[in-house]
Amino acid sequence: MEVAEKGLRAPVSRTPPPPSEELMKSDGGELGQCKRAASAVPASWGGPEEQQSIVPVHRESRIIGRIQVSVILPVYNAERWLDECLKSLLEQDFEGSIELSVFNDASTDNSINIIEKWKVLLEEVGIQVCVGGHCSPQPRGVGFAKNYAVGQSSGTYLCFLDSDDVMMPQRIRLQWEIATRHPKSIVGCQVRREPADATERYTHWINTLTNEQLVTQVFTSHGPTIIMPTWFCSREWFSHVGSFDEGGKGTPEDLLYFYEHLRQGGEVFRVDQCLLLYRYHPQAATHSVLEETIWTHRLLFLEERVLRHWTSFTIWNAGKQGRKLFRSLSPTNQKKVIAFCDVDKKKITKGFYTYEESKENPKPRIPILHFRDASPPFIICVKLDLTGGQFEENLSQLNLKEGVDYHHFN
Repeated sequence: MEVAEKGLRAPVSRTPPPPSEELMKSDGGELGQCKRAASAVPASWGGPEEQQSIVPVHRESRIIGRIQVSVILPVYNAERWLDECLKSLLEQDFEGSIELSVFNDASTDNSINIIEKWKVLLEEVGIQVCVGGHCSPQPRGVGFAKNYAVGQSSGTYLCFLDSDDVMMPQRIRLQWEIATRHPKSIVGCQVRREPADATERYTHWINTLTNEQLVTQVFTSHGPTIIMPTWFCSREWFSHVGSFDEGGKGTPEDLLYFYEHLRQGGEVFRVDQCLLLYRYHPQAATHSVLEETIWTHRLLFLEERVLRHWTSFTIWNAGKQGRKLFRSLSPTNQKKVIAFCDVDKKKITKGFYTYEESKENPKPRIPILHFRDASPPFIICVKLDLTGGQFEENLSQLNLKEGVDYHHFN
């Protein structure tokens, strides 16, 4: 199935768009001034008219030769966390050359002054700092900010960092060691959540996936199997895959890029050490992405990557989530569903699920079986770690191989 059939926009390589009049307005302030500085912007971004709104305000190199690692840091109203975040960059034990590329996405708090302070401190220890931004009334979004931070940077490798997170001292060194051996990879790491009791199931999932599951469990509601603030990759590979979607608030730019990375044959690795303090708070951009948006994108990817290769399959869960999956499938894939399976005696006794919304006459009726009587392959719509281990035990009894005989869509 072609992605375009259902309107999924994949990241593509592109230069930044021409500036709007809004981006040209300035309220003053040293980093906020949107005045022409075309010579500071990569030539590939086009002529002066395209360069006026996005300006690296400071760029001084104290290192001769190519920067090895650029830390990509989008910033929007992050004064609460920036000091700790930037201090963690200062404390990195990587002995190669580092550059910090900051893009200030129209912050209205004290973020600009904090960035200015840390620019001096970081450059005193040989970390080059490049700062860009814009002064329009509204932020343009995380995808936009990350694209420009990448565009104004020069490192051979890219280390992505969120302004509310904190790196452990060995992060860049350990991820760089893996990325240099695997040029077509995105390298992540384990994380420590703050507060510790926030999203416990999600944090457990992030930290305990096996190497194989980093690729097989890409269809779950959790999103990318390595989280965006831990990404580390080569600039060459990043450019090959494309740029982040710039749809703005509510766009899962990390998920879309991750899926395109996999389409292009990219690999996924994780350093099995905690290298990032990963904060959870109400202001996090991830809260703006609707569950239904994530559902749509992961369903399309499931149909594209898995279901088009299967002639038939069983949906594991005859309840709400299983039925929702069935109704969401394309007509072609609905016809491939040979059964639902479950452990609920009432559902099994009922015998069938009738698809009442169907325009067919008679309405399709799909059998409901006990899981031991059902035939693989399965699409599993049961949440992990919520049944006291009973579901996981039931699944293990069937001696199936994940990624071949079943995929999780929980």
